[in-house]
Amino acid sequence: MSRLFSPLEIGPLRLANRIVVAPMCQYSSVDGAACDWHVQHWTNLALSGAGLLIVEATAVEPRGRISWADLGLYDDATEAAFAEALASVRRWSPVKMGVQLAHAGRKASTQKPWENGGAHLPAGDPRGWTTLAPSPLPYAEGEPLPEALDEAGIAALIRDFADSARRAARLGLDLVELHAAHGYLLHQFLSPLSNRRSDRYGGSLENRMRLVLEVFDAVKAALPASMALGIRISATDWVAGGWDLEQSIALAKALDARGCHYIHVSSGGLSPAQRIAVGPGYQLPFAEAIKREVAMPVIAVGMITDPQQAEDVLAEGKADAVALARAMLYDPRWPWHAAAALGAQAGAPPQYLRSAPHGLSASMVAATGSAG
Repeated sequence: MSRLFSPLEIGPLRLANRIVVAPMCQYSSVDGAACDWHVQHWTNLALSGAGLLIVEATAVEPRGRISWADLGLYDDATEAAFAEALASVRRWSPVKMGVQLAHAGRKASTQKPWENGGAHLPAGDPRGWTTLAPSPLPYAEGEPLPEALDEAGIAALIRDFADSARRAARLGLDLVELHAAHGYLLHQFLSPLSNRRSDRYGGSLENRMRLVLEVFDAVKAALPASMALGIRISATDWVAGGWDLEQSIALAKALDARGCHYIHVSSGGLSPAQRIAVGPGYQLPFAEAIKREVAMPVIAVGMITDPQQAEDVLAEGKADAVALARAMLYDPRWPWHAAAALGAQAGAPPQYLRSAPHGLSASMVAATGSAG
């Protein structure tokens, strides 16, 4: 039996298989609100046959958006737009869905990535704002200095995460993922490269982990027991003297002890000085090392694009699930093709079952049904 297509328990959530659609920003929102693009994008991925779909990094307050066109879940308007888009997806797919709650910190207030490479908006641009960070250090040379959060600002940030989590629960989502990776605000507090504070949120590893753990505790308290709660981290900054695997293991253990339901292991994004040895499965050693130290499921991600490669990752015990991002954009039916390659079965809407002769057998796709 295929390990990739076996069920997985993530806290209270049971996934039909171990394929996760990773969060992918779409830079297509209007004042933080989901739109028609999100309906078609989410529905396309929801029909893929994956066990879990996690919606893109979603800001917990307006200044937490990466770009001015990023998704948010921080007021009644953004919640209502999210609800409308989600209802359209739910009509056609029973996929388990979650949202990644995030704050971009000093990497916020940017242009879209296909506009000037996603550069920081210049001073005076009405679409921009003053960014926030643990310390007044910019991400890249020449960018405006971010404003260092004081303790009142930190307390407000924790409330913002909890409030957005309550909105996610009202939406009927199955899962919340905290974004503590890729150089965004929670990661900025973790790394000594971006956190030069001298108060209880800076300095020692215990202090630098404090905000992530307090956000986790607040979000956990805000969610019903029926929802899963996990976290995405960058296991290393890929920069000497920065956040690294040893510190990531310490954080993972602390989260595990608090009842975290899973950890999603990525890397990088904190500094332009990073030097990453990119290749197939290049982040797997980090996931495997963390998995040895925790009881919660570990999701591996990063150039896992071949079905047999994904199967081997799980069969060899390197991770409990695999996440795909750009590979799913390129091939939104990747789970169907993986099922065909591995002799397993993936879910498909009945409207698409006639596609079975094209590389699939009828036994490899199962009707998922719809409410439509």
